[in-house]
Amino acid sequence: MWSPTSSQYPRSPTSSQAPLEGAPPQPLTSYRLKNQGKRIAQIVKLKPEFVEEYKKCHARVWPEVLKQIKNSNIEDYSIFHDPGTGILFASFKYVGYDWAGDMERMRENPKVREWWKMTDSYQESLVPGAKSSEDGEPAWWKGVEEVFYNP
Repeated sequence: MWSPTSSQYPRSPTSSQAPLEGAPPQPLTSYRLKNQGKRIAQIVKLKPEFVEEYKKCHARVWPEVLKQIKNSNIEDYSIFHDPGTGILFASFKYVGYDWAGDMERMRENPKVREWWKMTDSYQESLVPGAKSSEDGEPAWWKGVEEVFYNP
């Protein structure tokens, strides 16, 4: 059993330090730690005549869309609605390492584009010049600043 007084100290499998003298050779193994995530929040306005339709389609999100969201490293995704203002508030955590690449792959998915075309028709973007979710820039949903977080 290893103890602090042992002559051989354990090494991290990704350590770049040379092995201790007399220690058996260790294979270099590379591990990628899971990204702890970046919390993202966005808003868009829901047209009042489409509130029920929007809720109905989100009660049964297409499996291809859900799969693409997961494959794009998005977790803990929620959308909230404020009936007084019509604002939709989306909150999620991005746990990937290539935001632009993941969003491009999402945009390339035909079912996601079809979903966006449907849901965009229920919404009004709050971003000047935004044309659709598919266009990408400027973004359809407006990013909002996090001003407080208590984990």
